[in-house]
Parts: sequence; C-alpha cells; structure tokens
Amino acid sequence: MNSDKILKYVLFFASFLILLISGGMLYSLIQGSMLSMHHFGWKFLISSEWNPTKGQEHYGALLFIAGTLFTSILALIIALPMAFSTSLFIGEYFRNTRMASIVSTLVDLLAGIPSIIYGLWGFYILRPFIVSIGLSAQGYGIFTAGLILAIMIIPYATSLSNTSIMMVPNELKEAAYSLGATRLEVIWNVILPNARSGIAASYILAFGRALGETLAVTMLIGNANIIPTGLFSTGNTMASVIANQFGEASGLQLSSLIEIGLLLFVITTLINAAGKFIIKKMA
Repeated sequence: MNSDKILKYVLFFASFLILLISGGMLYSLIQGSMLSMHHFGWKFLISSEWNPTKGQEHYGALLFIAGTLFTSILALIIALPMAFSTSLFIGEYFRNTRMASIVSTLVDLLAGIPSIIYGLWGFYILRPFIVSIGLSAQGYGIFTAGLILAIMIIPYATSLSNTSIMMVPNELKEAAYSLGATRLEVIWNVILPNARSGIAASYILAFGRALGETLAVTMLIGNANIIPTGLFSTGNTMASVIANQFGEASGLQLSSLIEIGLLLFVITTLINAAGKFIIKKMA
C-alpha cells in the first residue's frame, strides 16, 4: 500500500470520526431533552417563565435565547470595526514591519487567553469602571457582558481577516497604484472585493464564538431570569444558565437545561451553515 492510499484512509477515518462524534452529541442531547419536549412541546421556545419551584415547575427558553442574541450581537457590533481596522493595520498599512509583527503577536496572545481570565478582568476592572461613570448601579448587565465578549472575539476576527487581506495578490494592488489609485481606493476596490469572503467568515466564526461563551458572561451578565429590557438590564444566556444550574438540577429542570443545550447546538449549526452559504455567494 503506497503512501497516498494510507493518507486517504487516515483522512477518511478522521472525517468519519468527526461525523460520529457530532452525531453522538446530537443523539445524547435529544435523549436528555425528551422529558422536557414531551412536557412543554414547542411552547418551550416561546415561554419566558423559568420557575424551578417543586409543584409549580415551568420552564421556557425565550429569555435565555434573547440574552444570548443580545450579548452576541452587541459584541459583534463593537468588535467589527476594531477587528477590521487592526487587520488592515497588520496586513496592509504596516505589512512586513516590526510594528505589524508586534501587533500580530499581541493579537495571537489575546486569542489564547482563557475565558476565565477575561471574566476576572471584567469583574474586577470593567464592572467597577462602568459603576464609577454611572452607566449601571451594579455594573452587571447586557452591556458589560457584550463588551467583554467583544474584547474576546476581536483577536479571532482580526487574525482571520488579516490572513485574507494578506492573500490578495500584490500584482493587483500594484496595477491599481500604477493607474493612480490612492491607498483608500486600493482598499475599497481591490482588497475588499478579493478578501470579502474570508473577512465575512472571520466575523461569522467570531459570532459563533460569542454565542457559546460561558464563564466570562456568567460572571458579568447578572444571571437574572428575565428578558433584557435594555443595554444595562441584567439577564442570562443559554450557556450561563446551564453553567449556573446544571450541577444541582434533576428531573424536569435537568431535561430543560439539556434542551437549552440542544437549542444552542442547533442555533450554532444554523449560523455556521448560513455563513458557508454567504461565503459561497460572496466568493
């Protein structure tokens, strides 16, 4: 057996193993959610009540879906211009310079910091600062969680966007410069059209990263089982409620938490699928 066939079988096995693991995860989540599905049905998705009191148990996922989307979308809105600007700084304006190398190293370093460190930083630095300037009485809420999420996903979006920008052929940019184009015109008419699929992919992956974040959000969002009414309202996300209640849950509450995990799995899968579709259309 030659090396090409061995490599082919190894790659096939690795791909099959990924499918097997994903299928096993989905199956276990569905099995664990059956009690909640039978008890609440589709109303679980639109109910905003979460009452774990024995004899009065009622669970719904709407308030956690809302909290997850609010924090993740806010994080993406904050992170997008900063990530795009930094990627242009590294990949175009200061490309192959010592300054770009330093910034790129710092971006990679930030991407590798554990989420609990971001959570601690947000709890001891960011939250008191928000209280001190009068934005929130306690410092907890959607804005604080969204801001720390934005800081967390900027390195991911920056790194991937930078790679896409640097892959644009120099010949195209030099041709534009030779015709009298300015740096801004080259960015707008040459770099962005050629790198747009990669840039879009970076923001979609960053959004997916924000959706599933647990520890940092749990420390800052306030962990209130209500639908957020504003940027400085407290709330809960799908990941944070699982982290807070899973260890002590049982019966119907445990099944409801697993169903929330299933919903998060499905939402993330749909976002990734939509991202691939958008990338194909933009390529």
